[in-house]
Amino acid sequence: MLLQLAYLGMTDAFAMLRLLPVSDRDTDVEIPTLRHQLMVVARQLGKDRVRCTPSDRAFLAGGAAASAATGDAARAASGGTPRHGAAPASRPHGAVDANLPA
Repeated sequence: MLLQLAYLGMTDAFAMLRLLPVSDRDTDVEIPTLRHQLMVVARQLGKDRVRCTPSDRAFLAGGAAASAATGDAARAASGGTPRHGAAPASRPHGAVDANLPA
């Protein structure tokens, strides 16, 4: 039981490290890299691609939404910036900031 507690503590510590703020430059490099990796895997699979059912897609979307919400909340609590493209919590999505140039 003590070993399980130590394992959970270490995995939580590594998860918290992952939540540290990441610069926009890092994000801008990471997105095309991940897209390229997906294209390579899709090319390697050819016609044997995995087909997702609508329930699979709903499950994956729910997990991604929960993960994004948790990550944004943790970044906001630590004073970090929200993930790239996310609207700040202080104003609704799509609202225009009067201090920014048009």
